[in-house]
Amino acid sequence: MLDIAEELDRWVEQGRDFAVATVVATGGSAPRRPGAALAVDAEGTAIGSVSGGCVEGAVYELCRQALQDGECVLERFGYSDDDAFAVGLTCGGIIDILITPVRAGDRVRPVVAAGLRAAAAGRTAALARIVTGPADLVGRALLIHDGDHGHHGDPHGGEPHAGHRYEGDLYEGGFGSHPELDRTVAAEARAFLDAGRTGTLEIGEQGSRCGAPLTVLVESSVPPPRMIVFGAIDFAAALVRVGKFLGHHVTVCDARPVFATRARFPEADEIVVAWPHEYLERTRVDARTVLCVLTHDAKFDVPLLQRALRLPVAYVGAMGSRRTHLERNARLREVGVSELELARLRSPIGLDLGARTPEETALSIAAEIVADRRGGSGVPLTGAHTPIHHETAPAPAGRIGSVA
Repeated sequence: MLDIAEELDRWVEQGRDFAVATVVATGGSAPRRPGAALAVDAEGTAIGSVSGGCVEGAVYELCRQALQDGECVLERFGYSDDDAFAVGLTCGGIIDILITPVRAGDRVRPVVAAGLRAAAAGRTAALARIVTGPADLVGRALLIHDGDHGHHGDPHGGEPHAGHRYEGDLYEGGFGSHPELDRTVAAEARAFLDAGRTGTLEIGEQGSRCGAPLTVLVESSVPPPRMIVFGAIDFAAALVRVGKFLGHHVTVCDARPVFATRARFPEADEIVVAWPHEYLERTRVDARTVLCVLTHDAKFDVPLLQRALRLPVAYVGAMGSRRTHLERNARLREVGVSELELARLRSPIGLDLGARTPEETALSIAAEIVADRRGGSGVPLTGAHTPIHHETAPAPAGRIGSVA
């Protein structure tokens, strides 16, 4: 539901009751990913989408019903050739959708409200909700904060991870009190948050401490991933535009002040005049950061890539001809870069699209970044027998209890 956090945060501020349907798991060619949401308030106003139109009507009615009876429902939608008029996905995919009422006085509302507030403000946070498990637990929520913004802390005196805190509780119910469950879910959700991922995690009977296994949906709200473009050339200007289109926070870095200017890169979030390797040493990167080296000049490339290939970033690519690539690799070996580290380097950068212009080259680079992140092969879909979407199989669905 964090994909529509700004609108839902306003609903909370206005005191509206609403029910939210969230995609929990997908299979096949499902149109929306886990975390996509549709919300309906008590007046019947709807925002968001869970399927791009295929099952919106049925989900809308489920939300209306959830608002009346207060029950949390997990529903599966798919496609069946046996009944062409059944509600389902015409694309042939499968989606599991969790419908959760968020009403005044509901136990889950304060935690959900805090999660929506954090996401709407652009802060780092993860909202974990129990999808399957004992009826007393289903729908319960836990909010994991970045350490800079977690204002409540761990109410039980423990820290799931340095720099992260959580609020809410999952454990109080008819089966007893088990604060270990909060800590377990917070620790597992923190891994999703660190990677900026949304998805489900399975906690076995031993880990749940509640006598049954649990399925937990973790939705992460994180700042945009960084793209750092080294080399203020014309190809960089096109890549900045594509990077922004893909949702990155884009920085251009070049040691030459005459080229690294706002006039040349008006769409960049940051322009830094510095030696590339020195800037990389002092700036913050993470597991989602993309580094694109377009300088193809040894005095810049070698010290920069020597450091870049040892950082836990998502992607490192370098521009240049195949001859430049071979000469650069030889220089990198001379300064101690290992074969394992060299294997991380995407060079020559981009997919083979036959690109010639800066815009075509930027598209080639962006396509490789997306394929690398999503596990795509980069080959044409025509004639291929691989899945269009690389997703995990959905969990079982059904009516799963109430959120009292």
